[in-house]
Amino acid sequence: MILELRDVRKDYGGVEVLHGVDLQGRQGEVLAVVGANGAGKSTLIKILAGAQPMSSGEMWMDGERVELRSPHDAHDKGVRTVYQELTLVPELSVTENLLMGDFPRKRGLIDWSAAHARARELLESIGFGAIDPRTKAGRLTVARQQMVEIAKALVTEPRVLVLDEPSAVLAGSDLESLFALIRRLRERGVLVIYVSHRLAEILELADSIVVIKDGKVIETTEPARTSEDDLIRRMAGRKLEQIYPDRRQERGDALLTVTGLTRRGEFEDVSFTLHAGEIVGLFGLVGSGRSEMARCVFGAEPATSGTGAYRSPAEAIAAGLALVTEDRKRSGLVLGMSVRDNIALTTLRGPLIDMGRQRRDVAGMVDRLSIQPPQCASMPVVRLSGGNQQKAVLAKWLLAEPRVLLLDEPTRGVDMATRVEIYRMIDGLARSGIGVLLISSDLTEVMGATDRVLVMAEGRITGELRSDRTTEDEILAYSMGQHA
Repeated sequence: MILELRDVRKDYGGVEVLHGVDLQGRQGEVLAVVGANGAGKSTLIKILAGAQPMSSGEMWMDGERVELRSPHDAHDKGVRTVYQELTLVPELSVTENLLMGDFPRKRGLIDWSAAHARARELLESIGFGAIDPRTKAGRLTVARQQMVEIAKALVTEPRVLVLDEPSAVLAGSDLESLFALIRRLRERGVLVIYVSHRLAEILELADSIVVIKDGKVIETTEPARTSEDDLIRRMAGRKLEQIYPDRRQERGDALLTVTGLTRRGEFEDVSFTLHAGEIVGLFGLVGSGRSEMARCVFGAEPATSGTGAYRSPAEAIAAGLALVTEDRKRSGLVLGMSVRDNIALTTLRGPLIDMGRQRRDVAGMVDRLSIQPPQCASMPVVRLSGGNQQKAVLAKWLLAEPRVLLLDEPTRGVDMATRVEIYRMIDGLARSGIGVLLISSDLTEVMGATDRVLVMAEGRITGELRSDRTTEDEILAYSMGQHA
């Protein structure tokens, strides 16, 4: 037994969030941990990473009791954690992020040629060779930044690797590279603790599955003995009868028309129309330009040519657009502010603020989206679980009453029960006349939650398909430029 937790408890300010968690992990095992948002997974990950001390309980490694008082302690014991939220330094190169503190030297100076070669060798060895190690991390897509995060954790060859939603922004060949890497790590004897809301992946990859609910382990099982429906029922405490709402809504007038939109080096000649009352999916692999195009339409990045993009986010907001970005912590929330202040950001107008109205509006949004805990308005938004942070971002934009909603990976890191709530909310918004562009790397989501799908590859729209008349294989073929 390489890792064992015994009766681990954690409380914050007298409120216990982990209630006696027991967990065992063996060498060469993929141990999946699943649970709804707020179940306690993030707290458990922080304890394993040495970022938070347990309030009581024991941690054992190789039959010896250990105490991880800091991430440095965890590293010394061979435990590395890749968090769902990115931790790279954007202004440093991939090489600098990977080798920070351990650069090869020549005559007392950093040997940059050797450093880049070492970084390239590492990236190629784990299947991420398409990433240029000389590139600044901040210029990479979120998906490729995620790959660098994983590579960074493998520099010191860990014995225990904790992966928190590692596949949330990956698709296609990048996802297959991740799966292949995990299987190689298992063969090398590494214990991989895999935390994900993508249950199909869990059933494919895991050797054993731990289900957490309300801070307790309620079941430890194996893929052969369970199913997606059974895991959802145990996580949510109820059966989900239908994941995606029926989409038979008639579309209305055109709300957003994009023609020949180009941003040199990222995408070119993109054209599409979004109508009132419809949900349009946008699918593309890493580097397709999907997120960059949405940011350009919203005015966050300037266009080189074409029409349909706004000159600034302020102009876009005034015209009724809203953009939920793919990285909620970096560009969706102000982490040091309260939930109330974050939700109210888009509606601040004029020199005077009606605080009474603001409190009522925010309370209404917290109730409407079931943001947990219900009395969270005065809490720092950073203390919410990932799914509830995502709801706070959605609430912020819904309070502005947009006509067009651009959603980039709106269910990233969100459990299935919360996803169902978000899908129903999106459907309700469309039925009220809002036009929704849903950007996602989840093929099932793109097909199930939309009316039609736009596919991007290498910066161009390569296909437009009816959601109810296409297949995952057809969408993937268009996304790789292989469709006739």
